[in-house]
Amino acid sequence: MKRVLSGIQPSGQLTLGNYIGAIQNFVKLQQDHECYFMVVDMHAITVPQDPAALREQSESVATLYVAAGIDPAKANIFMQSHVPGHAELGWMLTTLTSMGELERMTQFKDKSAGKESVGAGLFVYPALMAADILIYNADLVPVGDDQKQHLELTRDLAGRFNGRYGDYFTIPEPYIPKVGARIMSLDDASKKMSKSNPNQGSFIALLDPPDVIRKKLSRATTDSGREVQYDPANKPEVSNLMSIYAHCANLTLDQVQAKYDGLGYGAFKKDLAEVVVSVLEPLQQRYHDIRESGEIHNILRQGAERAAVVAAKTVRDAKERMGFLPEQS
Repeated sequence: MKRVLSGIQPSGQLTLGNYIGAIQNFVKLQQDHECYFMVVDMHAITVPQDPAALREQSESVATLYVAAGIDPAKANIFMQSHVPGHAELGWMLTTLTSMGELERMTQFKDKSAGKESVGAGLFVYPALMAADILIYNADLVPVGDDQKQHLELTRDLAGRFNGRYGDYFTIPEPYIPKVGARIMSLDDASKKMSKSNPNQGSFIALLDPPDVIRKKLSRATTDSGREVQYDPANKPEVSNLMSIYAHCANLTLDQVQAKYDGLGYGAFKKDLAEVVVSVLEPLQQRYHDIRESGEIHNILRQGAERAAVVAAKTVRDAKERMGFLPEQS
């Protein structure tokens, strides 16, 4: 089976965009791939975090993985920080990465814009992301448009290591599903739905209560006119809402458009809210059951133990190729 690696940061609440664009694909991939799904807490601390909030969000994201359908019997679910090899290989790859490559990263430019002081971790974290992928010799990496540049750097670093020290690392390929890879903000369809958006009404959080979901969708921005028509160029706001409806109701966009032909935005948005609630309510119940049982701690421990075996071998092999003196048993 091909090997898949992906992760989500535990900063802020996971959104419906994360669910449709990423987690649903994780659930599908686990059926016929060897999967490693992390909570990337080490990436999260590249910007300041409240320790208590980081712990809570880390456990919450891991639990949402399971509640959304990722099966710990089929996939490895773990905290990035619980597998020390990530940090060790990350440092090793940093030494192969040029300043110019890191300076060109658009995410660094965006996150550092307007700040008087920026931590070095934010600058070098693409090398750690490369280590996350290469430490498992992943074949496929589910990525959004905003992460393509980082995957390209990973591919470059794998090739650079192989050229300098002999073929070892797999050159990973992006996994970008044709549908559902990008759900946009409810208040501006030119921007991705993001948990970091300060406007709480711009996203549906996976743990939002039903009445909150209904209120947010009733206030979602729409285009001029009243036709429920999929036309991203001329009706981006409604097209985004239609995409959400199609994914949550398991319908095609043509079916959604036909269903609301002549009915206008009001009926459409009201039904959309109920469709989203019907998807998230069972997920939320599973989430609360898992949190209350404490089961997630065993899942994370077992996932980290399995991941660490693979990671430790990769680090040993990479160190041997780079010329490190082997440890004596």
